[in-house]
Amino acid sequence: MSREVRPTSEAGWIPKTKVGKFVQDGHIVSLEEIFTQGMKIMEPEIVDVLLPNLQQEVLGIGFVQKQTDAGEQSRFKAIVVVGNGEGYVGIGDGKARQVRTAIDKATIQAKLNIIPVRRGCGSWECGCNLPHSLPFGVKGKCGSVRIEIIPGPRGLGLVGGEIPKIILRMAGVKDCWTRTYGSTSTLASTAFAVYDGLRSTYRVVTPEDWVR
Repeated sequence: MSREVRPTSEAGWIPKTKVGKFVQDGHIVSLEEIFTQGMKIMEPEIVDVLLPNLQQEVLGIGFVQKQTDAGEQSRFKAIVVVGNGEGYVGIGDGKARQVRTAIDKATIQAKLNIIPVRRGCGSWECGCNLPHSLPFGVKGKCGSVRIEIIPGPRGLGLVGGEIPKIILRMAGVKDCWTRTYGSTSTLASTAFAVYDGLRSTYRVVTPEDWVR
């Protein structure tokens, strides 16, 4: 279940970057200004200020081990997605000895990785011109996992696995088909493959990126 992320930047935040200072001074009032000007978000408090209705959801928590000179080091790994359901989404992972700390690290990373998602009605079956799906089909890849996200007509819903459905819903996509290939049981690769595909909606897309 998703829950609202409480802003942590209202009190006591001292910006360390130029973008952060612009946001705090009111010169930048939306994330769209940051992306259109090619700036980079390097402080999670920027997202807290500009997207106060941000939601988060934990996609999964795993247990990882690392061999060191002192023996095996065990930590928890969390995968978190954040989004406002209206065209912005981010995914991050974090590792720590405690679950709560791992989730917090993943949430911060997800905020730093937040991207705009261009929505539209790219389905030939619909043509309503409402932002309920994607304007065109896209492909994403991470590790051995590949995914195709295909626009669908209104009322279709999200057709796909549980992880893609959660991420698409957090991004504000309501209707689409998905096709996945590879080791989809790997949670991190599946999540970041969807993220890679959604990122294609905002960058310049070449004909090779289209899903026919």
